[in-house]
Amino acid sequence: MAQGKGFDVVCFDCDSTLSRVEGIDELARRAGVEREVAPLTEAAMAGELPLDAVYRKRLALVRPDAAAIAWLAALYVDEMVVGAVEAVEALHGAGTDVHIVSGGLRQAILPLAERLGIPANNVHAVDVILGHDGAYADFDQESPLARPDGKAGVCRLLSNGGRTVALVGDGATDIVAREAGAFVIGFGGVATRPAVVAGSDIFVHGPELTAVLGPLLAAR
Repeated sequence: MAQGKGFDVVCFDCDSTLSRVEGIDELARRAGVEREVAPLTEAAMAGELPLDAVYRKRLALVRPDAAAIAWLAALYVDEMVVGAVEAVEALHGAGTDVHIVSGGLRQAILPLAERLGIPANNVHAVDVILGHDGAYADFDQESPLARPDGKAGVCRLLSNGGRTVALVGDGATDIVAREAGAFVIGFGGVATRPAVVAGSDIFVHGPELTAVLGPLLAAR
């Protein structure tokens, strides 16, 4: 790898990494079910409960329709972490292939990706299935990102051809990417979780996302 180029592929989590919010919790607040949903999210992100044990339950409580997803999409952009645009621009300038890998709702993340200059094909998240009237029907139950090891699977695919992969995130579902050989940078600019501090290759406290550029662009 060329000096100073860093990793071939860099993946960012969305919630509490690129944006300051936890999307499912914000949807739950909007729907009036935050007290039921927020503890499930925190338990999953802290590694206390497997993601698949809470994923369906949270969405069944929230039932996000088209209007809710559009609302969350705007919130993701409004609450972008300081330095997110600059971090992605710097990585693109270095020739890095930048992806978003998230257990969040893909339709809500796509406008954030567009704002950051990340192609839609590089957004790996969970599709929501809506009815003809825009009402919530289901989610893509085949998505690997609704399971605890999903990010490892995506990183494994992105490493095809010997490409080096790094992942930046805040939760326990991020550190499992190490199982696929990804270099994991824990990001604490929004939330600091002990399991991530202990389980990542490097932990960066932030607060700006540009704080991760040093390890990402170092020669490897």
